[in-house]
Amino acid sequence: MLPTGKQVLCVVDEIVGADFVKVRCVDGVTRICRIPGKFRRRVWFSTGDVVLVEPWDFQQTKGDIVHKYEKDEIRKLISMNLITKEFIEGGE
Repeated sequence: MLPTGKQVLCVVDEIVGADFVKVRCVDGVTRICRIPGKFRRRVWFSTGDVVLVEPWDFQQTKGDIVHKYEKDEIRKLISMNLITKEFIEGGE
């Protein structure tokens, strides 16, 4: 799943709690993102995970997680130059 429209690639920095995570996005913004109900108890998030986020229209520092990338998908994103390995590991 590739980013479309306003969607942004991000890396999970911190689990805030109450179904919220703090993410560092490719566009340079740190956002607090909501984990929607379709992921709860099905997909587990941890720091360092690469996720696709859709920022809210009315509040750009918040958003919803749309997709969590698996390892093979992350390799494909790196090969397509959409995200760098250094960004994922906390650099940049």
